[in-house]
Amino acid sequence: MNKVILIGRLARDPEMRTTGTGTSVTRFTIAVSRPFTGQNGERGADFINCIAWRRQAENIAKYCTKGSQVALEGRIQTGSYDGQDGTKRYTTDIVADNVTFLGSRGGNDMGYQQNEPYPQEPPMYQDNYATNETPTANIGEDPFKDFGEEIALSDDDLPF
Repeated sequence: MNKVILIGRLARDPEMRTTGTGTSVTRFTIAVSRPFTGQNGERGADFINCIAWRRQAENIAKYCTKGSQVALEGRIQTGSYDGQDGTKRYTTDIVADNVTFLGSRGGNDMGYQQNEPYPQEPPMYQDNYATNETPTANIGEDPFKDFGEEIALSDDDLPF
């Protein structure tokens, strides 16, 4: 099984290109914090090269910039090529199968999932967001009032 799950921030703006057949491909690097601190007490990070294809590549290039936080699910892909100096170079990339936008560098956590095209643009790109007219909910009203009947559970009903 070849499966990778990462959460990190884009280390630089994504770079989108189009292949000769018209397929979109975006390359980006995410910085993933290490779970431990070094001798100087600071936490390091790993910079991981990633690739996305087609509609997902277009959405990443359109909605993400340096500092955007993403969760990524994909697979490791290795390859090699001959460099201009004639030496063999090896590559390791994560091919992104699913990317979830967790937030931006400014802290606007939107949480959009990237496996399907958006039915509409996320709120951060709609006109009402640009004018700082953020819609609010009426907190005096039960949001689950039309959800169904109440179910009573006891501790014995829980599997853990």
